[in-house]
Amino acid sequence: MITVPVNASKKYDILIGRELLPKAGSLIRETAGGEKAIVITDSNVDRYHSETVTESLRRAGYEAVKYVIPAGEDSKNLGTLSEILSFMAANHLSRNDVAVALGGGVIGDITGFAAAVYMRGIRYVQMPTTVLAAVDSSVGGKTAVDLPEGKNLAGAFHQPELVICDTDTFETLPERDYNNGFAEVIKYAMIADDEIFAMLDGADIEEIIRRCVEIKAEIVEEDEFESGRRQILNFGHSIGHAYEKLSDYSLLHGEAISCGMVKICEIAEDRGMCSEDCTGTLKAALKKYSLPLHADYSHEAVAEAIRMDKKAAGDSINLIMPLGRGEVAIVKTGLQELKSMLKIQE
Repeated sequence: MITVPVNASKKYDILIGRELLPKAGSLIRETAGGEKAIVITDSNVDRYHSETVTESLRRAGYEAVKYVIPAGEDSKNLGTLSEILSFMAANHLSRNDVAVALGGGVIGDITGFAAAVYMRGIRYVQMPTTVLAAVDSSVGGKTAVDLPEGKNLAGAFHQPELVICDTDTFETLPERDYNNGFAEVIKYAMIADDEIFAMLDGADIEEIIRRCVEIKAEIVEEDEFESGRRQILNFGHSIGHAYEKLSDYSLLHGEAISCGMVKICEIAEDRGMCSEDCTGTLKAALKKYSLPLHADYSHEAVAEAIRMDKKAAGDSINLIMPLGRGEVAIVKTGLQELKSMLKIQE
């Protein structure tokens, strides 16, 4: 088992390895405590993993219950959040109890947000079951739900007590969902460590996850609340989130971010900020995982969607622009200028 520590406002560990789900109860007992545990999961993950986790919690002495929501981004909304909070209250969870997020990014985001606001904050544990959640959304304490106007517009920073990543869960993922997570892996190669590109040619998945979460942990420790360097984790995300929304979430998150990263690289290349080799390396890596490179939406529609992005401030937004493999810059950009950039690239 690999352990990566996070030293943010709350210190916690990320555990990475195989056969961790049956040990979850004792691991959570050691770190989170409490008498009751609520497992939040989705209809896909429930079929494979929730019984193992709830039984492990009960063996560790917890009174364990579960709440299952429909799988998919459509469930990540205020209505589902309200239902989860009511379920917590109906089961008499106290401030000393714990919520367990068992699933992908949607589950991690909504469970973390519920934990942040229930009784003004209770403990929670992230148990990512997808590559995407393992390398990115389960770490760092960003929690949220979507609004009709855009993605992740209601949320809170709330760090978990523990992250348990059992890589055996990836074996139950459809190929599309497995590949989806590698967009975020490749993001880390672009923003911080181009050696990750080489790891894609044969490194164990545990080592790939380890390297990605080491990078994220270091960035979160430096800038927990995204006022500075943490913004580089949004590489490809402003445009990617726009693609997600415009597709009505038929594009998976990683697929949309894949297209967003390519688009911002093409813009940077056109402006002389990065080389064709940089864009080519990115595209080649994404193709290995059958990730799309372009999304066919007009520059007007994309610009309007970006205007609602939570990262926009007034008439500008901070874009994360590539300077080369493993190096990016934060560039404040007017929304009208961005619209022109997108038009040139159509």
